[in-house]
Order: sequence, then structure tokens, then C-alpha cells
Amino acid sequence: MRLKEFLSVRGIDFVSVNVLEDPAGLAELQALGVRSVPVLSRGKDFVFGQSLPQIVAFLGLTEKAGPALSVDELSRRLDKFMSAAIALLPLMPAERLHVHVPGRPRSYRALAWHLFKVVEAFLDAERGTTLVQAMFREEPAVDAAADTLVGYGTAVQSRFRTWQSDGDRDPARSLATYYGPQSLHELLERTTWHSGQHVRQWMMLLEREGVVFDRPLSEADFARLPMPANVWDG
Repeated sequence: MRLKEFLSVRGIDFVSVNVLEDPAGLAELQALGVRSVPVLSRGKDFVFGQSLPQIVAFLGLTEKAGPALSVDELSRRLDKFMSAAIALLPLMPAERLHVHVPGRPRSYRALAWHLFKVVEAFLDAERGTTLVQAMFREEPAVDAAADTLVGYGTAVQSRFRTWQSDGDRDPARSLATYYGPQSLHELLERTTWHSGQHVRQWMMLLEREGVVFDRPLSEADFARLPMPANVWDG
């Protein structure tokens, strides 16, 4: 769930600033000493918007904000999302991979890479590497074809399945991230819905390009995940 959605559905008053379009908002962010978004601020205090438990604590709310699904179920869902993506990526016409997605300077090709990159970043974090935003900015070669994207996704899924069977899956294990320590359970939930959201977007892009396909995912596959209400921002 996006930070704005979280606040809106609870009737919490806030002012939303797009730092890419508002120089004053960017200056305010820099004055706080923050170098990434989303951020929720109140005076000189702030909290990153990636962790719902951190937001709940910052706002003094009493609601439960931890993952609703078990590590086993999250792992099953994430594996299914990756399988769906691997099947769907080759359906996009090659000559359309350079096109930008709605509302941001990211190509279809980069989106396909990114939906697996978030999983790879989780796997790196669970091995002891601090998760930083730069991990998510990595992109494929500008001329990467569908088979390259599928090959990358298949390699990430294989590594994920190895972790599923042999890795340390303790839900309470603390992992280091740029927005503070997170439990493995919390980071896995974020990774699952994040990747799943991009698969939702890929299905919409295929429809936008007039590609007919059988949808491998239904609303039930996203149930009880803190998914954004919209497939695209806004």
C-alpha cells in the first residue's frame, strides 16, 4: 500500500509533495537530511514510508501493521509472481520494449528487469548485504531482448527457490535496509507485493499493446497483501 493511500483511508490530514516537480519540497527534504522517498515528516521528525509498522509507530496508532501472511505463504505467492512474469515477458512485441510506462521515465524493458531485481535485492539482504536504493536502480542493457530478461528472471527464481528449501527463514531475523532494520518477514512481504505489483503492471501493458493472453494471476493471488489500490500511481 502506498503511503498516501495509508494516510487517506485513515482520514489523516497531510500535504503531499512531489519532490521531482516541487523545488521547495526538494529543499525541505534535503533540509531534513533525507536522500530518498517516500518520507512522512512532522516538523523536523520523519520516518521512511516503506515500512507500515514504522509509520504506525510514528503516528502513534494502535493498529496491527505486520504481515498478514506467513513466510511460507509469502514465498509461495512470490514464486508464483515470478513464474507468471517469466511466462508473460516474451509476449511483449520486441519493438515495444523501449516504450516508457505510464507516468514515469522507465521503459517496459527496465520494468521487466526491475520486478526480478527487487527479489534479488531481498536475497542479497538476507545474506547480510545492506539493502540500499541503488540496488533497485540497476537496469538491463538498452538493447536487452526478451530472452535476456527471461534468463535473468529464471536465475533469480532459481536462487529464491534454493533459499526457500535451504535458507534461514526465521521470520524475526533482522535484515539491514536503508530505511532501518527490518524483520525478514516484513521485508519478504514488501518484496512480494512489490514484485507482484509490477507483474500486474506488465499484464496491463500487454493489454495496452493489444496482446491477447490468458491471465495467470487473479485477485485471489494478491489477497491480504498491502497492494496499492491502483495499478499505476495517481
